[in-house]
Amino acid sequence: MNLDLSGKRALVTGSTLGIGRATAEALLKEGVSVVINGRNANRVSRVADELAHLGDVQGITADMSTTEGTESLIAKIDGTVDILVNNVGRFEVKSFFEISDQDWSSMFELNVMNGIRLSRTLAKQMLEQDWGRIIFIGSDQSSKPNPEMAHYAMTKTAQVSIARCLAELTRGTNVTVNTVLAAPTWTHGVETFMKQMAEIEETTPEEMSSDYFANGEGQTSLLERWATPEEIAVFVTFLCSPIASAINGAALRADGGMITSLF
Repeated sequence: MNLDLSGKRALVTGSTLGIGRATAEALLKEGVSVVINGRNANRVSRVADELAHLGDVQGITADMSTTEGTESLIAKIDGTVDILVNNVGRFEVKSFFEISDQDWSSMFELNVMNGIRLSRTLAKQMLEQDWGRIIFIGSDQSSKPNPEMAHYAMTKTAQVSIARCLAELTRGTNVTVNTVLAAPTWTHGVETFMKQMAEIEETTPEEMSSDYFANGEGQTSLLERWATPEEIAVFVTFLCSPIASAINGAALRADGGMITSLF
C-alpha cells in the first residue's frame, strides 16, 4: 500500500532494537527520512548503516532519560520533523513493595518525560507547519496494570493521558496525536528477561514463554503468542500516514486481544 508518506521526516526514539527499529524500517520503506536514536554510539552507527540501503537515515546517540540528552538530540536533527514516534522505554518486573522511590523516578523520566520533552518542542513546529503525527508507544499495561510491574504500567497509562492532552491542542489542524497499546512483543528486552528468569526457575526460555500464555498474564491473549515488532510497526506506520487523518486523540489497540473490555 502507498501510504503517501514520501518526503516526510520522522524521529523514532529507541530505534536500534525491537519495535523502534521495526518502525524505522517500515517508515523508510514508505519513503520517509528517518532519524534513529539510542544510547550506545556503536549500535546507533551499526543500525544506521544496516538501514541505509532503504533510504535516508540519520543516527543520533543520546540518552533520552535526561533533559540534556533530549536537547542534544533535537539540536542535531537535520531539518524539520514531521513524525515523532515516542518509542523509547524500558520495563521491569518487580514486587510493588520492593519498588524504590528511585525506581519510580527513573522509570518516569525515561518512559514519560522523554516524550513530553520532545513533544513540547516538535508538536509546536508541527502546528506551525500544519501537518504532523505524534505516536506514543503504549502497552496493554496502559489498560490492565500488573502489580508486579506497577511503575512500568503507571508510565504507560500516563502516556495515554499526555497524548490525549496534546491531541486537544490540534483542533482544526492537520496534526494528530495517538497512542498505540502494543501487545506483549518479542523484543530483545523480553528475550533477555526470559533467559534470566529461566535460569532462576531452572527451566528454559521456551517453557517460560509457553507458561506465560498458558497460565500467566498472557492467558487473555487471543493471539496466544508474542507479537512481532514488525506487526506493531506496520500499524504505527499507518497511523503516521495522511490516510489516517481522521484518527486523533485515540488509544488504539494492537494488543492481540489482551485487553478483554469492549471499549
